[in-house]
Amino acid sequence: MTQGGSDHLDLAGRVSLTPARLPVREAVARIVARKATIRQERLSGIHNPWGHCLGLTDPWSFLDLCESDLVIDATRKVIGPDVILWDSELFAEVGRYGEFISQAREGRYWPVTPLAGALALVAVGREQPEVKAVGLEEIGPEMLAGFNLSEPLYVVRLMPATSRFDRDPNHPANRACMEEQVLVHYSNRPLWLLCGADRANNDLVSGFAPAVPVWASGAMPNEREEK
Repeated sequence: MTQGGSDHLDLAGRVSLTPARLPVREAVARIVARKATIRQERLSGIHNPWGHCLGLTDPWSFLDLCESDLVIDATRKVIGPDVILWDSELFAEVGRYGEFISQAREGRYWPVTPLAGALALVAVGREQPEVKAVGLEEIGPEMLAGFNLSEPLYVVRLMPATSRFDRDPNHPANRACMEEQVLVHYSNRPLWLLCGADRANNDLVSGFAPAVPVWASGAMPNEREEK
């Protein structure tokens, strides 16, 4: 643990699951400072305390923001009162997200049936975060109006709880995601019901567990050597 107490490490040297609540603006600044060395796919699911972002940041800070009135109130105006959080991603620069959009990739990987949802675009580098919520039908370069191309952007992906999140790896959206973003696997992501009721019988249980060590399904490394 650092002297200031803002970083909590477990015995493996990873960020602990204990909510440290590193201020989100500080968490973003640390990642932006390292943007040249971080693959974009590693910033997918950055709010997930059980995901692969543990070695990069404090996910609880981003989860707090996803669960804030700032995000929820803006999203409800777009998709209604029943809202599920299923993904979020930090882009070190708005321009990078603009490229992602121009390649028609936003919405391509959404395993949601019927397809519906909203994006909460959060300017997290500002003194006070500002959010703009847009529906999937509004995806396009124009939705980035009002953002500086060089500022960081936090993209929160949400769906109405009247739709169902499909965990089948063979779902076309999941297949496309795994082929084009090899480090991202949406089918095992946890879902958070942010407000309202789950009206589509979604799986709200899967994903709420630490990643299993690669050796856990078989013999320990020493056992393999002895054999």
